Amino acid sequence: MAHPVKRPACYEDLVALPEHVVGEIVDGELHVSPRPAPRHALAASVLGHELGPPFGRGRGGPGGWVILDEPELHLGGDVLVPDLAGWRRERMPEVPVDLPYFVLAPDWLAEVLSPSTAAHDRKRKLAAYAREQVHHVWFVDPEARLLEVLRLDGATYRLVAAFDGDAAVRAEPFDAIELELGALWAR
Repeated sequence: MAHPVKRPACYEDLVALPEHVVGEIVDGELHVSPRPAPRHALAASVLGHELGPPFGRGRGGPGGWVILDEPELHLGGDVLVPDLAGWRRERMPEVPVDLPYFVLAPDWLAEVLSPSTAAHDRKRKLAAYAREQVHHVWFVDPEARLLEVLRLDGATYRLVAAFDGDAAVRAEPFDAIELELGALWAR
């Protein structure tokens, strides 16, 4: 018996999803995950609060960045929603508020890992980010209390640093300030 041909997912499939889930399209396949759990949401929010003032607003740091929570990225045929993304101001001088999503790949992004999303984030989404030349990716794992810093090296990423516990760290591309890791894991 012949198997029916599966059609690639489209944007209408994302729009039709219920509001309590996050939908993404990677390689034509629809991926649906639950909204972030409290520990995940806390880590992403604290990271945004730590980086926003010194880099987004220039308070206590060099400025020069646009940093956003959960932007919808339309990159190639993929629709991706990282937990945080940042663009250098020289590449995105104005936020395109007239569009419902972003088509310019960020310079940096962070994915907060959870048991339901870690494999997807580390494999399929990371490959899409490399294809689109996202220069830095951070994986934040609140369960393991671990920050992994990856830098694009040709067509793939190279792990350049890993930090765990509650240390104060400097992590590229935001190494102009110290980041207190303990705040990300606050319980």
